[in-house]
Amino acid sequence: MVDFRQIKWYNALQFKMEVYVMGNKKWYISGLADGLPIGIGYLAVSFAVGISAHNAGINALLGALMSFLNLTSAGQAAAISLIAVGTTIAEIALTQLIINARYLLMSCSLSQKYDPNMKLTHRFLVSYGITDEIFGVCMAKEGMLNPFYNYGIMTCTVTGWTAGTVMGSVFGSVLPEYIVSALSVALYGMFIAVFVPPARKNAVIAVIVVASMLLSYLMSVLPMVSSISQGFRIIIITVAVSAVAALLFPVKEDENE
Repeated sequence: MVDFRQIKWYNALQFKMEVYVMGNKKWYISGLADGLPIGIGYLAVSFAVGISAHNAGINALLGALMSFLNLTSAGQAAAISLIAVGTTIAEIALTQLIINARYLLMSCSLSQKYDPNMKLTHRFLVSYGITDEIFGVCMAKEGMLNPFYNYGIMTCTVTGWTAGTVMGSVFGSVLPEYIVSALSVALYGMFIAVFVPPARKNAVIAVIVVASMLLSYLMSVLPMVSSISQGFRIIIITVAVSAVAALLFPVKEDENE
């Protein structure tokens, strides 16, 4: 019988495998450490999402499935609002495509941080877990990234987002109505926290936010357009404001450097 432990190539291969596994383990642990604060934040925010889902008639199981498959606060909040008013699946799908289009750009940028020869399976798994916060953490990491770093972050963030949704949905059916109503405001507080800091630093962003709010209000009260479903109103406003902002306030390349 051949003793493979005496063969040099076998020992070399075994050593490389051990280095590979240990390297992935270190990257994964690093991702866990960086993803834990994000996961805790997601737990708090998705609690409000779970309450909104409960108010829209979505049970805890479906709410958890939605959070697990749709890891985006703005997209999920919009979907819940559209489901609550009984809009069509086509409108929901198109709204998700437009709201989450920014992740296409993030994916293109983030792909430069990985080995060009990284397997397609890893690319698909990493792309599933791209959010604003995860993108920021990954881009701030020096050097090339290992996909197991993302897996570590995603372990915390996906768990936090899904668990928070379930907790919000469950407590939404147990807590008194006035408390549930008060906690539902937290979702709007999240959006305020998202756009106020950058709006204070950039007047263009502030103008865009105000214009979007004003246009949304006008489309809900004007006779000619108020009959348009909420889903298509969101789509129209998003595309219109984004297009006008891109034409009037183009971002120069040196501003991104």
